[in-house]
Amino acid sequence: MTIDKAALHSKLKDFFGFDSFKADQERIIRHLIEGNDAFVLMPTGGGKSLCYQLPALVMEGTAIVISPLIALMKNQVDAIRGFVAGNDGIAHFLNSSLNKMQIAEVKSDLTSGATKLLYVAPESLTKAENIEMLKDIRISFYAVDEAHCISEWGHDFRPEYRRIRNIIEEIGEAPIIALTATATPKVQSDILKNLGMPDATVFKSSFNRPNLYYEIRDKSDPKRDIIKYIKQHPGRSGIIYCLSRKKVEELAELLNINGIKAAPYHAGLDAKTRAENQDKFLMEEIDVIVATIAFGMGIDKPDVRFVIHYDIPKSIEGYYQETGRAGRDGQEGECITFYSYKDIQKLEKFMQGKPIAEQEIGKQLLMETVAYAESNSCRRKLLLNYFGEDYTVENCGACDNCLHPKKQFDGKEEMSMIIELIESLPEHFKMEHIANILAGEANSIIKSYKHDKLDLFGAGKDHSTRFWNAVIHQGIIHHLLYKDIEAYGLLYATDEGRAFLGAPYALMLTEDREFAEGEDDDDDGMTAAATRGGGGGDEQLLSMLKDLRKDVARKLRLQPWVIFGDPSLEDMSIMYPLSFDELKNCQGVGEGKAKKFGKPFIELIARYVEENEIVRPDDFVMKSIVNKSVNKVFIIQSIDRKMPLEDIAEAKGLDMEELLDEIETIVYSGTKLNLDYYIEQTLDEDIVEEIYDYFHDEAESDSLPDVMEDLGSDYEEIEVRLVRIKFLCEVAN
Repeated sequence: MTIDKAALHSKLKDFFGFDSFKADQERIIRHLIEGNDAFVLMPTGGGKSLCYQLPALVMEGTAIVISPLIALMKNQVDAIRGFVAGNDGIAHFLNSSLNKMQIAEVKSDLTSGATKLLYVAPESLTKAENIEMLKDIRISFYAVDEAHCISEWGHDFRPEYRRIRNIIEEIGEAPIIALTATATPKVQSDILKNLGMPDATVFKSSFNRPNLYYEIRDKSDPKRDIIKYIKQHPGRSGIIYCLSRKKVEELAELLNINGIKAAPYHAGLDAKTRAENQDKFLMEEIDVIVATIAFGMGIDKPDVRFVIHYDIPKSIEGYYQETGRAGRDGQEGECITFYSYKDIQKLEKFMQGKPIAEQEIGKQLLMETVAYAESNSCRRKLLLNYFGEDYTVENCGACDNCLHPKKQFDGKEEMSMIIELIESLPEHFKMEHIANILAGEANSIIKSYKHDKLDLFGAGKDHSTRFWNAVIHQGIIHHLLYKDIEAYGLLYATDEGRAFLGAPYALMLTEDREFAEGEDDDDDGMTAAATRGGGGGDEQLLSMLKDLRKDVARKLRLQPWVIFGDPSLEDMSIMYPLSFDELKNCQGVGEGKAKKFGKPFIELIARYVEENEIVRPDDFVMKSIVNKSVNKVFIIQSIDRKMPLEDIAEAKGLDMEELLDEIETIVYSGTKLNLDYYIEQTLDEDIVEEIYDYFHDEAESDSLPDVMEDLGSDYEEIEVRLVRIKFLCEVAN
């Protein structure tokens, strides 16, 4: 079939109301109408759907659109019916949500030829009765949407997608168009191979989304940061992604308590609630949807102004697709991700128990995400490089690393060392292995290969493995190194790399970025307060508050951090609290500390505000979910009754670490607990005295990693935590 240019543009205007096509849309549509296979790589917002919707409307027969999400299908069918008024039969979907009467209606419209687009879930496509039904109709072409689901190396692999080619052959051959918004070169080849279309024309748009701003933030106090960000951008639509359903529910509740209209979305909600919440978001009855990754595929909301990842995604592809839901109208979109290495460790734990090959793939994808998050290089350059596209602009001007560039160094010697090591080894290894050799980390794998005997072992021991991994990643971006994805990430030197080794030249690289360990998901007190780094406050007041803290600490013969931690003082320098109620809302203060130590600090702030004629900001105070810990009262009452901690934990279905998390949250909010009865029964008196004295006389903070490093391996973590609770209750609260 052929259609002339004027007629095609006329149909575009009639059906969709557009005067012109975007980018490659017209070429793709003509190619498909002429009966050819096509593979379309186009970023979110680029107009992929039109590439199969318009051909379906102008060609004879019915187009079969294979799509993974029921919510997406309904959304698309409603849109098509809106374009073609008065003909609801023109588009249908076929999936498990339909009853017998609805299925009969679909079959009737199909056999009469009224239906031009049939959206089918891959699971429904495999059913024998559906295959038989589709054999009897004329099929114009097959569209495989979200085609990355075919590949195990994609971010959303679905085994049923592997069967699509066989089913197409059973139903009847017709042209195939595969579409995805995200695919690495490896995933691209997987898609073409699995769909049996090696000769398909590939239409690849640039993956660059110049209107998006990318930022990675330290995950030290994400809830507060998120609420503050949204309050600073009122009325804007946004999506917040979390990895767990529990976190989705908690965060949505927290946002609403703080006056932000939000709703949750995850697979654990019933279909009616999910649909209602999605519609509220699309109809702007709420501003924010808090969701697992189940939300967003194909959701046609062009004015999403921000996408926030509360948890780091499992892969760069997932990250790219989810951030791509911002700014689809071409206007600004901010993509903010909170990152801590603790989240990576959790994700690695989730992989345990899966087949080894699946674990290897998962870890490989996860390490790419870690490298992206921790890198100081241009984020746009890193993203595009991952998808096989070079970005040659030095400074994109729209990512945190380009707007706040870090110090560079000439990495000529370091890169030469890496390439020399790779070339000297008879076998190939992953980047972590190469980094460990250079940093002098003699782990069991290094020893098993006798790589601790190499001349280059420890040649770069002045730097950490993290530093060497960062340099290797930049070597890949500069095409001096190559990582073989199919071989689980084995590292090779390229021809350019070998030429560089023969004649090195100046190579400007950036050092790695350091991140805090991150917060514990269920701990709003201690960890967030202890790790949050501030900024943006009144520097002069902050300096005065630190001097006052030093004086108070000297008089009371305590370490300064026991009075108030740095994050508490930073909050005071931002919020200028003038009462105990205002003071206790600062990070890490709570009612107990406010009453015990707060008076001189409030007096100092009041004098400062008056003398400098400070107009106090109407700064938000983040409201907590009332009694967030449903266990709080039970734990306090049980400790008052001197119940063993093991019995308290068992009664609430907690392990000991989780119970201590709960107790620390209670203590850091200012409540005193007396654990002496338990400590005397379970801990040696000398150990208690030594740890207590350490906190009283030596500890520079209450950070557990710092404390464990200072105290060494002589003490168990549980011993340290129990004594820290005792110390805080007796001295700080």
